[in-house]
Amino acid sequence: MNPHSQRWTREQIRAARMAPLVPLLQKRGLQLIEKEAGNFELSAFPGLILKESYWRWPQHNREGNAIDFFVHVLKLSFHDAMRQIVEP
Repeated sequence: MNPHSQRWTREQIRAARMAPLVPLLQKRGLQLIEKEAGNFELSAFPGLILKESYWRWPQHNREGNAIDFFVHVLKLSFHDAMRQIVEP
């Protein structure tokens, strides 16, 4: 089966948007720096702040949910982002 032929359900996409970023990024080996109020910074992306499933990068005028992070920050395709988030 072509890996890009998988169709994601609305429920899977909704769940992926809300996925907590910290464990996903730790699994990828990214270094997180804990800040106040449950916020984290990523040493690989100076100025980028994340909390739960939301992130913002004021210097680049970007923000979004977990899927957006994988697509816009890590430069993955939507399909690859979904695989990284949804699949164990």
